[in-house]
Order: sequence, then C-alpha cells, then structure tokens
Amino acid sequence: MKRLIYQRIPAWLLLAIFGLIVVHAPLTVFIGARIPELAVGIKAWKEVLLVATVLLVGIDVIRRKKLGLFVRDRLLQLAVGYALLHFILVVLLPQGIGAALAGLAIDLRFIAYFAVVYIFLRIHPGYTRRFVMVGIGGAVVVLGFALVQMVLPKDALSVLGYGEKTIMPYMTVDKNPAYIRINSTMRGPNPLGAYAMMALGGVVAYGVYKLRRLSRMRTSLLFEIITVGAFVALWASYSRSALIAAVVTVAIILAVRFGSRLDWRHWLGISGAVLFVISAGILARDTPFIANVVLHNNPTTGASIDSNTAHASSLSEGLVAMLRQPLGGGVGSTGSASLMGDMPTIIENQLLFVAHESGWLGLAVFIWLLFEIFRRLWRRRRNWLGLTVFASGVGMLVIGLILPVWVDDTVSIVWWGLAAIVLAKEGYYERTTDKKTA
Repeated sequence: MKRLIYQRIPAWLLLAIFGLIVVHAPLTVFIGARIPELAVGIKAWKEVLLVATVLLVGIDVIRRKKLGLFVRDRLLQLAVGYALLHFILVVLLPQGIGAALAGLAIDLRFIAYFAVVYIFLRIHPGYTRRFVMVGIGGAVVVLGFALVQMVLPKDALSVLGYGEKTIMPYMTVDKNPAYIRINSTMRGPNPLGAYAMMALGGVVAYGVYKLRRLSRMRTSLLFEIITVGAFVALWASYSRSALIAAVVTVAIILAVRFGSRLDWRHWLGISGAVLFVISAGILARDTPFIANVVLHNNPTTGASIDSNTAHASSLSEGLVAMLRQPLGGGVGSTGSASLMGDMPTIIENQLLFVAHESGWLGLAVFIWLLFEIFRRLWRRRRNWLGLTVFASGVGMLVIGLILPVWVDDTVSIVWWGLAAIVLAKEGYYERTTDKKTA
C-alpha cells in the first residue's frame, strides 16, 4: 500500500502531466466548448494534479527522513525561496484573488514541476526512462500533427471549438493571408516554434551521440518523424525567434561534440559561410518573403501595428517598469493574469516578465536558479539528453529576449521537466558514449 501511495501514484500523476500537457490546448478547448461551465476549471487540471503530487512526495520525503538531504540542495533552496517570495508579494502587493491565483499558477507551476520531478527521481530513479519515453511520445504527437496540419484546411481546428473566444485555429504574419502560421496542438505558433526548437536539438544531439542505434526500425521511424516534424513546425510557425534559437541550439550541440576536432581552417570556413548567409539576407531584404516573414515590414499586409513595433514598445515599457518598481508590480500584474485586474500589462521578455511579477529580488533569484541549472547541465553535456536540455535552454533564453517563453505551460513544463530528469540522478545520465561513441 505504501508503495502504491508514495511511489506509483506520484509517478502516474507526474507522467500524466508530462504526457498530457502537449494536448492541453485542444483538450481544454474541446471540453470547454461543449461544457461551458467547465471551461475555466478544466484549465487547472495540471495544477490540481501537481498540488496532489507535491503533497504525496513531500510526505514521502519526511517519512524516509531525507528532508535534510534536500534542504541542503542549492537547486531546491532557490526554487523554494522563489516560491516563498511570490506568496509574500501576494500579500504586500495585492492584485485581486483572480489575478493573484492566475499569477501564482503561471509563475510557479514549472518551478514546482521541476522541483517535484527532481525530488521524486532522486528517490525513485527507476522511473527515469519512463519520463524520457513519455517526452519522446509527446514530441511525436505535437510534430506529427504539425505534419498533418499542413494538408488540412487552415481552419480545421474549428471543429474542436477553436475560435476568437478560445484559441484561433491559425494565425498569419502581420495579417497577411499568404503566410499561414500553424499551431499544431500548442496554444499558438510561437510556442510551437519553441517546442520544435527543443525537439530539433534532441534529434541532433541523439544523432551525433547514438547514430548507430538509428539502424533499428522503431528508433529510426521515431527519429524521422520528429526530425521532419521539427523542421516543418519551425518553418510553418514563422517564429523568427524560434528559428534563431534553433540555429543557436544546433550550433552549440555541434560545437560541443565536434569543436575539439576542428582546426583554424574549419572555423574559418564556418565563419565564411555565416557571413555569406547574413550578406545574402541583407541583399534579399526587399523580396516578398524576407520583407514579410523575416523583417515583418510590408506596409500592405493590413496590420495597423506590426510585430516589430509591438515588441519594441513592450520591451521599452517593461524596462521602464522594472527600473521604477524594485518590488515589481505584484504577482498577477503581468500577462494573461493581469487581464483579471484593472491594469492589463503585456511584457514580451521573459526576464522583464519575472521582474514585473516579483521585483529585483525575484529576478535575481530566478537568474541564480537558471545559472545553477545550466552549470549542472554543462557537466552532463557528454550525454545526448543532457546536451539537448543545455543547448535548448540557451535557445529558450534567446526566445525569451522578445517573448515570455516560459509563460506557456507546455513549453515550460516540458523543458523544466527534462532539466529535472537530467539532473535528478547523479551518474544516471553521466554514462557517456564517448568511450566508443556508441
């Protein structure tokens, strides 16, 4: 009975969150459209499961008398400190019950998921492979549907309840109907692009470390679906930040794996190729594709305010707000949570978003937590999953320059969940294939 309560049930709940989060958008839209009274409550299914898991895992830690082990862990100290600061700010800077609850969920759910997966897998490392398999399955679902969506009518998701009152079935580049942006099972094109960037990093890292294993039919088929789907999703999402992040991610993976084997001539050739691509882009800046998709500066598309102007305005306002509010604006004062209050505020930068929610101290703790995670991930760079999470994490920071990338629960829970999986078991993912490149 104890094994059921403290091991299997938490595992099922955590795996359910990790697996179902990739279909959270269509699932909640479908149910909400048919049972309107559940439209709001059903969105909190993952938070409900997460709270239950936190309680069960917390009791198990105390029961096993391992509380001291985790209390001394810097990762958990920072995560708990970040969460406590949010609860203090809820009292000091009240935003209303609805905005505060939404703000707490948005700001802390991925931190809580990271912490509880990290603790659970430290206690029960045998479940690690299941989490990895569920993550791969989720990538097949998201990217496989992205491939299917390319041949479906652009408004095909309308049959599930997608629309102006829920999630748009598709978007366009600055209202230009010639450039349709797909969602797959995500909330929108930008989250899809971020997810595809992670997946592409995964297949590249797996390929350079375990290439010979791809001869197995099952592995090869999954590898091909995820690879093709990642490229298609990156392209059809038209997310510039995700595309740049994907280039950065792949470059980091290749540099880590093969950088020591390259001499000055190879680096000179790579530098020349990069300069050629940049020069070609500058020369082609007036072509329809570059003007619309890359620069977003076509005045004939119909958008009254293009995305470049919106990003710049949001960044400027966010920076000014951060400088004049050392304590921040309060939990729930930013993003979708702020729509429940009197002063809706949109901050299109992940770090400025954190600063607006939790002030300078919250930003400092968050950066420290990220530094600690990346430092430990770097030590596991000789494993394909460790390198994937490290490189895609850098990619997430790139996207975060112009978008609050971890506000989207699918993207944040997947990346932070993978980080917890890699870091949880000392030695489990440090078994490198470098010995014989196997």
